Amino acid sequence: MESAEYHGALAALAWQIELGADECIADAPVNRYDVPATVPKVAKAPAAAQTPAVQIPQNTVDPVVVAQQVASAATDLDGLRAALAAYDHCELKRGARNLVFSDGVAGARVMIVGEAPGRDEDIQGKPFVGRAGQLLDKMLAAINLCRDESVYITNVLPWRPPQNRDPKPEEVAMMQPFLHRHIELANPDVLVVVGNHSCQALLGKRGITRLRGNWTEARGKPALPMFHPAYLLRNPAAKREAWADLLSLQAHLRDTK
Repeated sequence: MESAEYHGALAALAWQIELGADECIADAPVNRYDVPATVPKVAKAPAAAQTPAVQIPQNTVDPVVVAQQVASAATDLDGLRAALAAYDHCELKRGARNLVFSDGVAGARVMIVGEAPGRDEDIQGKPFVGRAGQLLDKMLAAINLCRDESVYITNVLPWRPPQNRDPKPEEVAMMQPFLHRHIELANPDVLVVVGNHSCQALLGKRGITRLRGNWTEARGKPALPMFHPAYLLRNPAAKREAWADLLSLQAHLRDTK
């Protein structure tokens, strides 16, 4: 196949995968309603000839325990990133383009914890770089913060879920040890927890409309739940509450210098 044909076919395949067409189909259609009127009976073998059932050993590897072991062994953020990249028990990794670890300044006073990467984040390998990330940057700038100088950003999940679906509980459970160690190593003064899934992972609670704006504690740090910027894009009327939360964050940082 010539180079142009090859790259054209590869681009078409990538486009179909992006649309969610990730299963093969047959060349000819199959009528699933066209079934036999009667189902043939299978004669049972005599009792003496029956073969005892083979016991298949169950996988004894607990992915959460493995995550706890490798995350706790990391002594710095680079080591944690390497441990996360080598972790093979999360199926999300197999369908993602890139590991989305963090962005911003490690050691900054404010650490923002989002939910999961989207399409733009998966492509660039950084959290909050799409439309929601652009809004987040504007929100931070309104209180004199920015990711290049005074904020550190990560997500609960480091790999994009297919079609941006919600994270599954087992996926969050596997990633929690890495997130907890991430917070320990980054050691921020304040955690900003954006979105329902982040609140569930760090606070054990859901209901962001009720939780937002109320200071609490997560992993031994003051924590402020806030609306996710993606939610604000869908519900512009909620920006008033988000602005109040930003002012609360600004006042906390000013009062705890």
